[in-house]
Amino acid sequence: MNKSLLKNLLLGTCLLAGIGASGQIPSDVHTPNDTKIVKIKKTKPPKWKLVWREEFNQKKHFDESSWSKIGRGTSPWNSHMSDFDSCYDMRNGKLILRILPNHSLKNDTAPYITGGICSRHKVTFTYGKVAVRARLHGAKGAWPAIWMLPDDNTPWPDGGEIDIMERLNHDKIAYQTTHSYYTHVLNKKSYPKQGSTGPIDPDGFNVYAVDITPDSLTYYINDKLTYSYPRVESEGPMQYPFGKPFYLLLDMQIGGSWVGEIDPKDYPTEMEIDWVRYYQRKK
Repeated sequence: MNKSLLKNLLLGTCLLAGIGASGQIPSDVHTPNDTKIVKIKKTKPPKWKLVWREEFNQKKHFDESSWSKIGRGTSPWNSHMSDFDSCYDMRNGKLILRILPNHSLKNDTAPYITGGICSRHKVTFTYGKVAVRARLHGAKGAWPAIWMLPDDNTPWPDGGEIDIMERLNHDKIAYQTTHSYYTHVLNKKSYPKQGSTGPIDPDGFNVYAVDITPDSLTYYINDKLTYSYPRVESEGPMQYPFGKPFYLLLDMQIGGSWVGEIDPKDYPTEMEIDWVRYYQRKK
């Protein structure tokens, strides 16, 4: 997620600052133009223990002991965020987050308003696998995201960012990306490879996951490994700032240079989130 203004995010309550079937990690990570190859040790598939889950079975409102609404910010991703009730719903055991044309908030000049929640300072994740099952309703200009930021107020991009899922428009793929000072400021995006994409069912539910370890981030879509981002000790700590608690963001985003133009005929639209699960390795 390319957010050069992300340091200005988190102005509201939240804003101050799939599980892999094989668990296999590829033996190397590189692109055709790389002159170096990052070696990753092959390991046995891990055995997982479920340590936290959110099933969104509440009837009227999400659990506020775990989640808070994301407030309005000045970056492209959060410039339409709203706490307006109609942007949120609970339906058939699922959290619903919406993008709505703004016909109701007269004092809000945003043409569209969007819903999003995060677990900041409430539920955090360090090492283990975070998985989210969600259905994305396509719309031209829509940009739903499932992603993670550090819980300790480290400024972006120094603290890192883990993009478990971003989907643009009506795409049949999802983006999964790793951000840090190393990738954004030093612009080192191929050694190791910064991100990848994977196919999704554009009309159905998909499971998006990341496995966080002291040595790598490994991403999955529907139990299939998409790519791994390894720690490279020779590059220093700014290359892999992921050994600390992160929180999860689930949000609807709209517009901006990356996603492109908005088609008003496609709105309102929504994202359905079935569950979130956090696993740790069994000892």
